[in-house]
Amino acid sequence: MPAPQRVGFVSLGCPKALVDSERILTQLRTEGYEVVPSYDTADLVVVNTCGFIDSAVEESLEAIGEALDENGRVIVTGCLGVRSEEITERYPRVLAVTGPQAYEEVVGAVHEHLPPIASHDPLVDLVPPQGIKLTPRHYAYLKISEGCNHKCSFCIIPSMRGRLVSRDVGQVLAEAERLKEAGVRELLVISQDTSAYGVDLRYRTGFWNGRPVKASMEALCRALGELGIWVRLHYVYPYRHVDRIVPLMREGAIVPYLDIPFQHASPRVLKAMRRPAASEDNLARIRAWREICPEIAIRSTFIVGFPGESESEFEELLDFLDEARLDRVGAFAYSPVTGAAANELPDPVPEEVREERLARFMERQASISAERLRAQVGTRQVVLLDEVGEITALGRTARDAPDIDGVVRIDVDNYDITPGEFIEVDIVGADEHDLIGRIPEN
Repeated sequence: MPAPQRVGFVSLGCPKALVDSERILTQLRTEGYEVVPSYDTADLVVVNTCGFIDSAVEESLEAIGEALDENGRVIVTGCLGVRSEEITERYPRVLAVTGPQAYEEVVGAVHEHLPPIASHDPLVDLVPPQGIKLTPRHYAYLKISEGCNHKCSFCIIPSMRGRLVSRDVGQVLAEAERLKEAGVRELLVISQDTSAYGVDLRYRTGFWNGRPVKASMEALCRALGELGIWVRLHYVYPYRHVDRIVPLMREGAIVPYLDIPFQHASPRVLKAMRRPAASEDNLARIRAWREICPEIAIRSTFIVGFPGESESEFEELLDFLDEARLDRVGAFAYSPVTGAAANELPDPVPEEVREERLARFMERQASISAERLRAQVGTRQVVLLDEVGEITALGRTARDAPDIDGVVRIDVDNYDITPGEFIEVDIVGADEHDLIGRIPEN
């Protein structure tokens, strides 16, 4: 039998793009292609790009250039693919360019430029039921929808990924079940707007294991909570119906964690951003959530220096931080994105002011995050192990998502433990970002 065709793959951008990469790789592997980890062993390279902000665009363009230099045969896909003329003008040697979520198109382009071996043996080229995953075996991303119905003025995602298209609830739950059976201990639920799940379907009823399940965020969370593994919600907008999810966290059905991109605190700035739920009293909502589930952890992202942001509005944002006491926060100095409506807004904030505000913002939040971590010292918590070395292991409590939040550093000398295992740990210390844990003797 001839050797299989070999494909290299570069995946850039957010977890949603990572799921796209997993789907493409699963299809290629099913068709007999071998996925290889280096340019020099690949017959062809696929680059899955990001196009959200200009720095990500440049990173994607550089990745395309590197793949061309190192391999010479490159197919481009992903969010930047909607700007195909820009790609081909800079790199006329690319074999093909497809956009995001264009699974069939990118696989078709691979077929055209690297035809599959017709005689491949499907019994040899078996793909696991959960598909090819690019995450560690014990956690996985579960994408529940594509696209977004919002028109935030700083964002071009809807123009790249289209309007909201929710997946069938039965298909989502069946995938979640397959992942659990494959050893996944934590599901990270993602989409462009997780709290809008099912809106486009008018919350129609689907079926899972023969029983009806409504296509809504609440019903989906309840069903996922029955799997007996960690379920973590990302990219949740602060709509009022999110209030109904927090009791599920208190009951232990899903982990007490919300990733909510508040983006700002000033009503005028939020209106200029065209943010959904801009008029909501988010401080009141946070207080209510903590009353229902005191152990809830809240992470968020913010933009500072948005066009027209005054010093008093920035101070309003700092006051929000002081009152909200969020556990984890990411922030960005506003950067114009090609094609975004915010580029036309008056009174842009000078770059040096944007950077100065970002530094002040992060300094303020650093002390809050450190305080929130210190409050956990003296508690005993369940930790999911991500890495285990000879002396130290790295794990996470339910309050921390992989890659974006902190870890628990644990002395594990003489302990027989493995990644993907849940263990109890006494929290004995904390720094600005991470916790220090010790396995209890009893």
